[in-house]
Amino acid sequence: MNTTIGDRIRSLREFRDVTQEQLAQRAGVSVDTVRKLEQGIRQSARINTLRCLARALDVQLERLVGQPTVTQELQDDGGLLALRDAIQDIGTLPGVLADDDMEDPPAPEAWTADVKAATSMYWRGDYSELSGVLPLLLRDGQAVTREHPQEGVWQQLALAYQLAASLATQAGHPDWAFAAVAKQLAAAQRASDPLMEGMGVSTLSWVLLRQGRWEQAQAVAEKKADALEPSFRKSSPSQWAVYGNLLIAAATPAARRDQRDDAQQLLTFAESAAVRSGPQRIYGSAFSVTDVRTQQVNIALAGQESKPAEALRLAKHVDLDAITRPVHAASHRVDVAQARYQTGDFDGALADLLEVEEQQPEWIRFQTLAAATVREMLEAERRRNAPLRGLASRLGVDPTL
Repeated sequence: MNTTIGDRIRSLREFRDVTQEQLAQRAGVSVDTVRKLEQGIRQSARINTLRCLARALDVQLERLVGQPTVTQELQDDGGLLALRDAIQDIGTLPGVLADDDMEDPPAPEAWTADVKAATSMYWRGDYSELSGVLPLLLRDGQAVTREHPQEGVWQQLALAYQLAASLATQAGHPDWAFAAVAKQLAAAQRASDPLMEGMGVSTLSWVLLRQGRWEQAQAVAEKKADALEPSFRKSSPSQWAVYGNLLIAAATPAARRDQRDDAQQLLTFAESAAVRSGPQRIYGSAFSVTDVRTQQVNIALAGQESKPAEALRLAKHVDLDAITRPVHAASHRVDVAQARYQTGDFDGALADLLEVEEQQPEWIRFQTLAAATVREMLEAERRRNAPLRGLASRLGVDPTL
């Protein structure tokens, strides 16, 4: 039988031995919302409400909404469980005897090219393909660094673990991602690369955000940004870009905590950094004025007081053609779809979501915001809408609700 969000809320609430009133108070939502969800009168709520309920129930949002935690295609040479095993490599633990029958590692140049190719897979949204190659990439990386422990090789290993953290987070496994970030930061230290460490902290902030640890997500990013704050005269574009990425990382959890003024100030500083850096593609990521502006749209929708009209106004200043990463463009389009739905533009929201699905069919299945928006749309539809129900089914949302 399909379990609804309300079923999961009731089960978790009863397990915690709290009343509906107590849960509502802890989450900062109305008891009427909790009651209607549990009774099935409402099948969903806004994503920010669901985040607050998940925190109050002491669970990750992915468990509450039933986010998929597997990739679409099975791979013969890898997969998410193989990725877990590569991240949590028992052979690297102190006191554990590693296998001695390892094959010779690839040449550093060939392995570096593989890291670059895997990074492209991630930003294209090819998660199944990436899950098939990433476990071997990590194991080869450990072997390459043993044979060639130069700083440049350690930097590439840090990038490989950044990919592992990002994929694990997208696939609903933030605990694996945390372990991957720890190894990313350790490799960045071996590379003697403070900027790579900065990108590692930016990744850590995102992982903490997905774990619901908003205060820590903001704090670690702000602290690292302060430590790496560039000099206006002597800093390189890369320094400004890493600094700006950290400011963006801090702004998102600030908005989730309803510290909207702080979040906006952080993004104002980030946009200034983007002007100084110019468009940059660094450390497996990218940074530009456009990246900051898409985040302004996202933040307008965050917190308990969502501002969809403001999000749509800000979206007019985003140049979609300037977004260099396909999944980043898709994420922005999902934000716009949510804003359109919340302002009453049902048809525009559905058209956006269907277009994103056409362009990113695998990526969208892992997006809790897209699924939550579709649930809301299903609940509010006044007449049966075949395209919406088809989309709901493909996203794992029960279209009969």
